[in-house]
Amino acid sequence: MKKFQAEIDVMPKKEILDPQGKAVTGSMKNLGLSEIHNVRIGKHVTLEIDAENEEAAHSKVDSACKSLLANLIMESYTFSLKAI
Repeated sequence: MKKFQAEIDVMPKKEILDPQGKAVTGSMKNLGLSEIHNVRIGKHVTLEIDAENEEAAHSKVDSACKSLLANLIMESYTFSLKAI
């Protein structure tokens, strides 16, 4: 078995309204940062996984994202793997 670390980013889909991002965008103007716009807020997840190889680790992380970490109706995800 090898150990891998996954770095996962889950973000609202572009066509979905992001109220938290909208609020932060509005606050940027109040802070004198009006050049910052279209803020989108998501989540970042890191995890470690034991797997036979990188392909197996990739499959397990993808499964975790689809079944638990992301709501595929409203969110998309990307991830990277590295051996540790």
